[in-house]
Amino acid sequence: MEPIPYSVRRSGRARHARVEVRPEGVEVVLPERMALRRAAPLVEEKRRWIERTLRRLQAVAPAAVLEDGGRVGYLGRDLELRVRVEPGRMRPHVARRGDVLHVKVGRSEADPIRAALEAWYRRRAKAEIGPRLDAATARAGTGYSRLSIRAQRTRWASCSSSGLMSFNWRLLLAPEEVLDYVVEHEVAHLDVLDHSPRFWALLGERCPGYREHERWLRVNGTALRL
Repeated sequence: MEPIPYSVRRSGRARHARVEVRPEGVEVVLPERMALRRAAPLVEEKRRWIERTLRRLQAVAPAAVLEDGGRVGYLGRDLELRVRVEPGRMRPHVARRGDVLHVKVGRSEADPIRAALEAWYRRRAKAEIGPRLDAATARAGTGYSRLSIRAQRTRWASCSSSGLMSFNWRLLLAPEEVLDYVVEHEVAHLDVLDHSPRFWALLGERCPGYREHERWLRVNGTALRL
């Protein structure tokens, strides 16, 4: 039986060892003080789940191809990449025209296409999520203090008790209705901070199809990466 290739990442916040599976590979997350030798047995223990998850990810959402002629997702649409690489160092430029994303980068940058696209998605995330959040809070009769766009590894969004709303830019790689659901989910937390039956009842009133969208994220979420 072939060994499963994996990488290891240390985390000061991790309390237990865990395995994360993404289209680009398998990663074992270890607490800072845990012995490195714990990684291999954990991967072997979870072999069947890892292999099943990799097959599912490759079938459902193949990795984005970040090169000229490649494609990336954007709220349920496929955008074609037109990439131009200039010699030397330059400020990256990304512009969308219809379903084509024009990317201009410098050759001296490290992984320049990915960096330029992530910066563009972050900017677009604020533009896409802000109006949705404003509309959802207006419908709910609530308000929030601030919107931030982040790149969390394990969370799609969060709502603090002070009304700080944080969303993962990778939500723009999902279908539009999934983004709308996550916005409604966090707005419901402005009224009910926990995941009690009261919260789910409130969310069900505001977003009747939330179970389908939650299931979609559970199945496809790890594939939403550049």
